Amino acid sequence: MHEAKAATNMVPMEGKVSWSDLKLNESGLIPCIVQDYQTGQVLMLAYMNEEAFQKTLESRRMTYWSRSRSELWIKGLTSGHFQYLKSLYLDCDNDTLLAKVDQIGAACHTGNYSCFFQEVLPPEATK
Repeated sequence: MHEAKAATNMVPMEGKVSWSDLKLNESGLIPCIVQDYQTGQVLMLAYMNEEAFQKTLESRRMTYWSRSRSELWIKGLTSGHFQYLKSLYLDCDNDTLLAKVDQIGAACHTGNYSCFFQEVLPPEATK
């Protein structure tokens, strides 16, 4: 499978920023915007705690903190739709991460490639 092939090529990343440099929300989490590294499409928004952040850097598989289940969540363990970290950025306020990933399958639990598929304002409405 793709996971086994990709996992053999993964080398842990050494971050230029440490967890202590990040500005966390009141729950001790940092939001992480996830983007397809090839197309730039925004796939999802998730949250990380320190353990999720460190595991993501070590394994290069996106790991999050599930606020609803109060547990670590490695994207793809249940669905097979893994996200492999290509690069990680921190915004200018140090309070939001941007992960560029190689998305395998759908990012959204609904089966859509991106969680952002519900149109609120069509593009032609802004013309």
